[in-house]
Amino acid sequence: METVFDYDVAFSRNIGWTTEKEQALLRDKRIAIAGMGGVGGVHLLTLARLGIGAFNIADFDTFDIANFNRQAGAVISSLGKPKVQVLADMALDINSELDLRQFPEGVSESNLDDFLKDVDLYVDGLDFFAFSARRATFSACHRLGIPAVTAAPVGLGAAVLVFLPGGMTFEQYFCLDGCDDEEMAIRFLLGLSPKRLQQGYLVDPSRINLAKQKVPSTIAACQICAGVAATEAFKILLNRNGVNPAPRGYHFDAYSNRLVTTWRPGGNRNLLQRINLWMLRRQLARMKTTK
Repeated sequence: METVFDYDVAFSRNIGWTTEKEQALLRDKRIAIAGMGGVGGVHLLTLARLGIGAFNIADFDTFDIANFNRQAGAVISSLGKPKVQVLADMALDINSELDLRQFPEGVSESNLDDFLKDVDLYVDGLDFFAFSARRATFSACHRLGIPAVTAAPVGLGAAVLVFLPGGMTFEQYFCLDGCDDEEMAIRFLLGLSPKRLQQGYLVDPSRINLAKQKVPSTIAACQICAGVAATEAFKILLNRNGVNPAPRGYHFDAYSNRLVTTWRPGGNRNLLQRINLWMLRRQLARMKTTK
């Protein structure tokens, strides 16, 4: 017997944490996610299970075996296949009624207005080093008045920042203008995790090479990111209290069992942040000499 999908039954266990009216609101929301890799793919599947009814998703890449340790869509049967198509099929297997718009060319200045059309929220799933695409996307969100969430896998945890319309922008917080790629990586990393809870248990520093755009990442961190990003989406889309936008942020590290909330007025221009940036540059320079 063919099973007929029923939205109300499929997401009935959300009720209690949402009201029936709020669940209906989530059904009518559209979220854009750029990147269907480590965090982007699991963002999509988690938000689909939250009952979000529509998505715009973008990625130009295909799956390969190096993705297996952390990416939700990376399995033997998906090798060589477009990430955006694989994840779209997985999401539709959760909710066959989803309105999914796919952007298999990824995001760029030329398609951002189309990618963000009718969108209620943007959730960042781009590769850590995709600075050009990330800066352009957050800038477009600011211009169009779209809230934006970034939850980055850092160590065995997640670092979270929210940018709301009318508030501090991505560029004002991270201060990336005029920086080369390595300096942007340093500023992005420290801006996300000013307290750097992850540094105490890094066992092989040689695996971090910002100049060559190489950093370790785990599925544990990606899954945590999806949970906290979905929670921020939940609060923003339902106008709940408790959203603390940049320059406030937080970092939960499951390995050390620590949660820190941060406040960096001025973002990376903050005096404390500038001192920590100087220290991080020196530490990375020492790591290069010892390899």
